[in-house]
Amino acid sequence: MKKFFQEFKADIKFKSAGPGQKLTESVGEKAPKQKSSQPAPRPPRQGPTNEAQMAAAVSEPREEGSAHLAVPGVYFTCPLTGATLRKDQRDARIKEAILSHFSTDPVAASIMKIHTFNKDRDRVKLGVDTIAKYLDNIHLHPEEEKYRKIKLQNKVFQERINCLEGTHEFFEAIGFQKVLLPIQDQEDPEEFYVLSETTLAQPQSLERHKEQLLAAEPVRAKLDRQRRVFQPSPLASQFELPGDFFNLTAEEIKREQRLRSEAVERLSVLRTKAMREKEEQRGLRKYTYTLLRVRLPDGCLLQGTFYARERLGAVYGFVREALQSDWLPFELLASGGQKLPEDENLALNECGLVPSALLTFSWDMAVLEDIKAAGVEPDAILKPELLSAIEKLS
Repeated sequence: MKKFFQEFKADIKFKSAGPGQKLTESVGEKAPKQKSSQPAPRPPRQGPTNEAQMAAAVSEPREEGSAHLAVPGVYFTCPLTGATLRKDQRDARIKEAILSHFSTDPVAASIMKIHTFNKDRDRVKLGVDTIAKYLDNIHLHPEEEKYRKIKLQNKVFQERINCLEGTHEFFEAIGFQKVLLPIQDQEDPEEFYVLSETTLAQPQSLERHKEQLLAAEPVRAKLDRQRRVFQPSPLASQFELPGDFFNLTAEEIKREQRLRSEAVERLSVLRTKAMREKEEQRGLRKYTYTLLRVRLPDGCLLQGTFYARERLGAVYGFVREALQSDWLPFELLASGGQKLPEDENLALNECGLVPSALLTFSWDMAVLEDIKAAGVEPDAILKPELLSAIEKLS
């Protein structure tokens, strides 16, 4: 049986490759990704496990009726520590993690601080480019002493670099030292950053740090999908969401729920196309997150949390990660049977999948026919570890 599916998988890949392709060549985004035989190493963690952190986070008092919420709230994962964070904890905890990183890798920590603590991305880019220019001058003209000194009161330094958090830590981490130097025709000395002789003897290190600085991105908490699997249930399309899912006040949420109950009546009102488009755009901005459930062929439900502006491809990837036969092609259908194309650059809110939605999973029919013709059955749909933690939807 295993041999059959291996051969069948290769055959599907060959058919999807199209003419002129080899099985060893990439066939585009729809081709299943090769998985490593070894699981990716996870960063070392300290303290409670993710499960314990989530349990502690959700145990705090919540709004009345929270026992029936489809999800306790919106949670995130710190990319530096792996800790599970509530939405209101994100920025403070990531800052703490970056600051604690100075004791082990001050260069990386200062780069993260520059890109994360400063919110104006244009000013960050200008400052980073200016620092890179300083380092380029040293690299290209190692014999020129003037390039190894940076006057702190220099107008360019003050306007582009001094105004950014983390820049001073970066200069000191890569080998610059603050020194008071005399100025010609001036009574008082002024403060300079001067590159140490030790660092000057290792120009490749400056080049490496410059590339790190230019390539870095802000450290952002990653949205926790809060993946759950439920048994088949008639409650699949019922969602009771916490306030985290709305960019609205409590009163606005109540009003929104009342308006949704009157949707049929509102749709009967004659409106111009411009009025409809304006109303739709206003509606798209109300939601930051969405909770999606995917009904599988056996009736089980796979649930996950997404940003409202994420693309359909993210949902396909989420589902594929949960499948035992993740190489088999499938499609997702919205209510009413409308196919949601994986390869189109559509956001979830543009597809009407906010603040919650129930999707239907369907295997590729041509593949199923080939399997049935061979007289075999495909593997169980979900991975065993997910099925072992299946819950009852209430």
